Amino acid sequence: MDFPPLAVSLGDPAGVGPELIAAAWARREVEELPPFFVAGGADILRDAGRARGYDLPVIEIFHPAEALELFGHSLPVLAGADGEYSPGLPNREGAELAFASLTEATELVLAGDAAALVTAPIAKARLAEVGFDYPGQTEFVAAACGYAPGDAVMMLAGPQLRTVPLTVHVALKDVPGLINATLIERKARIVASALFRDFGIEMPRLAVAALNPHAGEDGRMGREDSDIVTPTIAALAAEGIAISGPHPADGLFTAHARESYDVALCMYHDQALIPLKALDFDSGVNVTLGLPVVRTSPDHGTAFGIAGQNLANPGAMIAAIRMAGECAARRLGLFDD
Repeated sequence: MDFPPLAVSLGDPAGVGPELIAAAWARREVEELPPFFVAGGADILRDAGRARGYDLPVIEIFHPAEALELFGHSLPVLAGADGEYSPGLPNREGAELAFASLTEATELVLAGDAAALVTAPIAKARLAEVGFDYPGQTEFVAAACGYAPGDAVMMLAGPQLRTVPLTVHVALKDVPGLINATLIERKARIVASALFRDFGIEMPRLAVAALNPHAGEDGRMGREDSDIVTPTIAALAAEGIAISGPHPADGLFTAHARESYDVALCMYHDQALIPLKALDFDSGVNVTLGLPVVRTSPDHGTAFGIAGQNLANPGAMIAAIRMAGECAARRLGLFDD
């Protein structure tokens, strides 16, 4: 490693996050994962490891740099905040620990002591009870970087598909009123730049999904696609961005269509997440684009219902750690594509 270790936040300790972190460390060699450390929760991680059948050698550290030497034989965890492992039983203390872990991990990445941030799943409603005033971890990390929420773009990435929801956690009835040229242009530019910088794609190809069925069918099913989306795509193409659309969403995610683009820009949350989860649920990664730091997360939730039962698949956590390391290495010119 020619750069610092990755920082991993614990997530809600009652969810599957701790056991998936333990499973990722146990598979570090076969998966060729970069060194990482966890921000707090040493006892919780030991117990979560036991739930997976591991005698997890957790070692407490006091500075991220210690993780580089220790990672090969122990899971490095920053000394400090901890709690009791109660899988499937979320509580206020667990939410406070999740918030503290996320805060510390983010601060260490911003300070340059960690190369990238990987966030385990949180329960937003629980965190709201302890002062977490953000729609999600993406917005929290953006604010910590001093960026406006709109400057951070959420991309879902898997082996078969990448998607970006232009609108995220809003009611479906509000989506048409939020789709405008400024939104599309802003996010398309961020995505194109990030795919080049963080993913090594020389000329990223962007496909824009239509808002309405059949792309509005010349206005018979809505005029947003013809009046807003089409001229905005033309303006971006004139700038030199490889962008096409609006494409009817019912055909955009077929195997044949996916060969024609590197990322699909979608109009709303489910339009982006349903195909990604259908194709790549156990290996999907939520990656934040447009920030001065690299941040990834497994593209699934806390799964309280199966926590501690050795049922959760660690694939998405492993993919998130791997992707964070690769993106960080590309930013430093150390990744050979």
